[in-house]
Amino acid sequence: MSPTATVACDVKDLSLAEAGKRRIEWAAQSMPVLATIRKQFIRTQPLAGVRVSACLHVTTETANLMIALRDGGASIAVCASNPLSTQDDVAAALVREYSIPTFAIKGESNDVYYSHLNSALEHSPQITMDDGADLVSLLHTKGAPRKPPPASSGCGQCQRTACSDILSSR
Repeated sequence: MSPTATVACDVKDLSLAEAGKRRIEWAAQSMPVLATIRKQFIRTQPLAGVRVSACLHVTTETANLMIALRDGGASIAVCASNPLSTQDDVAAALVREYSIPTFAIKGESNDVYYSHLNSALEHSPQITMDDGADLVSLLHTKGAPRKPPPASSGCGQCQRTACSDILSSR
């Protein structure tokens, strides 16, 4: 699937996308459970209209998870949780081949890292996935631009985080 519109991104080099796509497809062969979930998600669209921002290692495994969530109807934005583990070809493929906004460059500076976190928050996530809690921490200190969830998202008009659920249960 090639993007039909401009996809927001900050990656090292989009010309690496073809190599990244081959690696993503190769890794998918070792992820049969995720492949089964992806097929079901394509049919049922359980995440239709849900915005997800993920701050994870940008690797072939993460790419397959993001593709499955996107195929389930979610709108995805991805940034790197560890710039040292970022696979630049995979980041490029997520943008060019799968139309997933991606903000990740191997070895990025601290300033660029936080710029990428902010880019992921500009997606106004209803759900966050965060390895290291930098995205969630920034969300709770800075906040994110607010967009109401679509009426058909199954989320109603309530946006909650795990932290607010924990705090309200005390």
